[in-house]
Amino acid sequence: MRITQKSVALTSLQGLNRNLDTFGKLQQQLTSGRLINAPSDSPTGTNKAMQLRSEQAAVEQFGRNISDADSWLSITDSTLQNMLEVTRRVRDLTVQGASTGSSSEASRRALATEVESLRESLLGLANTTIQGRPIFGGVATGTQAYGDTGAYLGIAGADGADVMRRVAFTAEVRVDLTGPEAFGPPGDDLFALVARIADDLVNDPAALDQGLVDLDAVMKRMLGGVADVGARAARIEREQQINSDLALALETQLGGVENVDLPNTIMRLQMQQVGYQAALQATAKAISPTLMDYLR
Repeated sequence: MRITQKSVALTSLQGLNRNLDTFGKLQQQLTSGRLINAPSDSPTGTNKAMQLRSEQAAVEQFGRNISDADSWLSITDSTLQNMLEVTRRVRDLTVQGASTGSSSEASRRALATEVESLRESLLGLANTTIQGRPIFGGVATGTQAYGDTGAYLGIAGADGADVMRRVAFTAEVRVDLTGPEAFGPPGDDLFALVARIADDLVNDPAALDQGLVDLDAVMKRMLGGVADVGARAARIEREQQINSDLALALETQLGGVENVDLPNTIMRLQMQQVGYQAALQATAKAISPTLMDYLR
């Protein structure tokens, strides 16, 4: 097999170009800090990175959902606690009215006036909103859960129509508590009961004993609502920690796919540089200039 000077030069130049190309890729990885600067660098790595980024986007959305759920449940809990305080005041006034049967009509009317005022406060708290939606309105799109008369305007969840937030790939948490669940069925709820107590203080003090019994039952229901909301809030807190851990794990995995190993890349770059310089020296000796090169 005859090897010409031209073939030697061509082979040497091809080897130099390959070495230079490898050197350039390593230098690009080092300057960018990324193993994958184009899909052609690693199709498999690119596919995995895309999957990880998709999961990261989902986890970020879960984080926003968790934050929203936490706000919703926190407002619901604080509102229920405030309503319980107001309801306890109504109970105190009811006990006072029931134990002073011989009191004057004026004093009973004063008690009734305060109870009516407390009912207005309860209705105002029951219409607390978050992002324009009433927290006790269920899936209703209006801005009020209860009207001025105490009628329920919301839409209680039916057939699973609850306000839900997805907090993980396989988990959802309900964040709402409807008015009937918290305060009793429409027409026989907290607001109707307080209105009846206000009327009984003036017109039928003997009926206040039954009012106390009914009021205790409603307060028990409200306490159950507080416990339910608290349990869901605790779950949201756990999901928040799980979501944070998952986000950190995905970031670590993505870094392992895309980011360079800095010490290893520097070492490879230096070795490639030494190899390229050695190849240059070897090529210079293999392709020595001749007199004919100067005569051309």
